[in-house]
Amino acid sequence: MTLFTPLTLPNGTSIPNRIAKAAMEENMADADHAPSDALLRLYDAWAQGGAGLILTGNVMIDARAMTGPGGVVLESDAHLARFRRWAETARAKGAQVWMQLNHPGRQMQAALGQPTVAPSAVALDLGSMSKRFAMPRELTDADIAEVVARFTRSALLAEQSGFTGVQIHAAHGYLLSQFLSPLTNKRQDRWGGSLENRARLLVDVVRSVREAVSPAFAVAVKLNSADFQRGGFGPEDARRVVEWLGPLGVDLVELSGGSYEAPAMQGEARDGRTLAREAYFLEFAREVVAVASMPLMVTGGIRRRAVAEQVLASGIAMAGIATALSLDPQLPNQWRAGQPSEPQLKPIRWKNKTLGSLANMAVVKFQLRRLSTGRSTHPAVSPVRALVLQQLSAACQTRQYRQWIARGLAR
Repeated sequence: MTLFTPLTLPNGTSIPNRIAKAAMEENMADADHAPSDALLRLYDAWAQGGAGLILTGNVMIDARAMTGPGGVVLESDAHLARFRRWAETARAKGAQVWMQLNHPGRQMQAALGQPTVAPSAVALDLGSMSKRFAMPRELTDADIAEVVARFTRSALLAEQSGFTGVQIHAAHGYLLSQFLSPLTNKRQDRWGGSLENRARLLVDVVRSVREAVSPAFAVAVKLNSADFQRGGFGPEDARRVVEWLGPLGVDLVELSGGSYEAPAMQGEARDGRTLAREAYFLEFAREVVAVASMPLMVTGGIRRRAVAEQVLASGIAMAGIATALSLDPQLPNQWRAGQPSEPQLKPIRWKNKTLGSLANMAVVKFQLRRLSTGRSTHPAVSPVRALVLQQLSAACQTRQYRQWIARGLAR
């Protein structure tokens, strides 16, 4: 088996090779929070690059619950033509293209002006930046049922739009991940307490989506291998959840880790553990392989072909690549041609870890904006410059979002 061996999924469909463009948050929606022309140009670059699987950035299931301003929302069929163009563009060279569906829960900025919800009323702890996030309201049973319905509706709309699958985001501290973690889920009802109860919402969402879409449409899950916070969701929990997902018809599980409070997805752990500089989560994924009945994918820091091959040699089916593909969309084609390309960013080692994490994300988004305009990337951009530009853009998008949601509520 090599990086360019096709992968047959449990649903019988095939991914052309073992390299996946992992999700990155683009924040490139148009005025209707549908895919913009800039977003389509960005995905055209990735389609031409040769990855076998392309995962979109966050697509929100609820316009009132956004991971950030400028995000794409799919909750109705109002703009399906735009979504069809997105799918057609990304699938142009034969890749499978899956839409990542998400709800942020408490990880929604207060500046967006919407109430935040979570399994329990537990605020984010980001030190001096905590005030950027409001105290969430605990979800009711009716709210939880609506979350399940919204994930299902968005998955059906994704299939109608021509995507070949969806990925349900249950990692990185977003809503489904918040239910899984005992640090954020303090409930005493059927949704909290034991791991089985804490995993109930994820299981219900997956079951509902799988029953609603066609058999050939892929249903995947993104799951934390660990929260990287003491007392949080850990590797043994991940093993058990993967076992429970097996009978539900899940076609692939992507293992990642961390949250806004502990941004392990960028190689930093808050619980004292040191993460490898490449393939951050491979060590934890090895613990899950033995119990997984579906293919696994690992994302986090992979930028060299030798490391991607090490991932496959460990029994993992897919190597997910994010930052390196923001720097060079042609990376899969280059590896196929035997070229030793290994794009990377200079590490940002600021004392304030939260600010450093924001700067790292800003540098990546800087590259995505350049690719969306047909320009070459600029890996050496100053993190300060990228962060300032990102903050200015976010402020503008936040104003536009608040105006958009106000018009929507008025209707």
